[in-house]
Amino acid sequence: MGLFFGIALGMTSKKLHVLIDPKINKILAALPNINCGACGFPACSGFAKAVAKGKSGATGCVPGGPKTAHAIADILGVTIDVEEAGMAVVHCKGGLLEAAERSVYGGLADCHAAMVAGHGSKVCADGCLGLGSCVSACPFNALSVNADKVAVVNPDKCNGCGKCVASCPRNIIGLIPRVHKIFLACSNHDRGEKVNGYCTVGCTACDVCVTSTPSGAIAMENNLPVLDYSREENFIVAVNKCPARCFVDLVKTRPKVNIDVKCDGCGECVAYCPVDAIHGERAHRYVIDKDKCIGCGRCLDKCHVHAIALWGGLGYVQNTRGKWQRL
Repeated sequence: MGLFFGIALGMTSKKLHVLIDPKINKILAALPNINCGACGFPACSGFAKAVAKGKSGATGCVPGGPKTAHAIADILGVTIDVEEAGMAVVHCKGGLLEAAERSVYGGLADCHAAMVAGHGSKVCADGCLGLGSCVSACPFNALSVNADKVAVVNPDKCNGCGKCVASCPRNIIGLIPRVHKIFLACSNHDRGEKVNGYCTVGCTACDVCVTSTPSGAIAMENNLPVLDYSREENFIVAVNKCPARCFVDLVKTRPKVNIDVKCDGCGECVAYCPVDAIHGERAHRYVIDKDKCIGCGRCLDKCHVHAIALWGGLGYVQNTRGKWQRL
């Protein structure tokens, strides 16, 4: 009987044997294998099988980035175009010090629970609740809630997977291209004095950012500025012109402009400086007021003798004697 069952099992195993596509193991080896689920599959193994069967693309692993995408494409024998890497940002910075509260919430430390209980405790219907649902959803520990009770993203840890975006009940988390360091930190759709009544850093739809960006890369939609990151615009002027300071610039110190001795004093650069940081006499070398310069670079393309350059790729700081010093 033992011999009979052994032969039967052997024959059954051969008959029911499923051939495993060798590409699956190769794809799995190319993945970061952190099983975050950002690809839409329960684990890296599920994603690898889907790619091998043609049910998912080579670029589906966001945490793996371009390197992983190209490695998978090589395994599949295809060519791909990898989109620019993104990162999450929180479109709000109105915390306990800036935004008014209309009630005290004492329930579960979960944004969804707070919304069910009474649509949150803030007067602003679009402000960050600061209870950390996005923190729990992030598989890379890239989010935290600061002392002001607002969620913040650590760009160095963020992989742009988007899981935090889906976790926010107020839809105030978005993805922007990683190369850009400026974003709007406000999501409310009120305007004017009404906003000032409950948030000191809320957008009032004043249009200053729009008018100070002649490239047209900022448009006002439903009382909120929308930044078009596909345009050749750095948004530095908008950050510095905003009266409510509702933009965030992740670059802490910007480089400053310098005009060298090639300057022939034509004065063309003066008209294009949005902060009046260039001064001097016509037909003489112009100089930059480093205290006013914001490093936007608009004057660079206007100099026909190429006498203007940004100095300090890492930026400048002021020392104890008030002098500018390169980092």
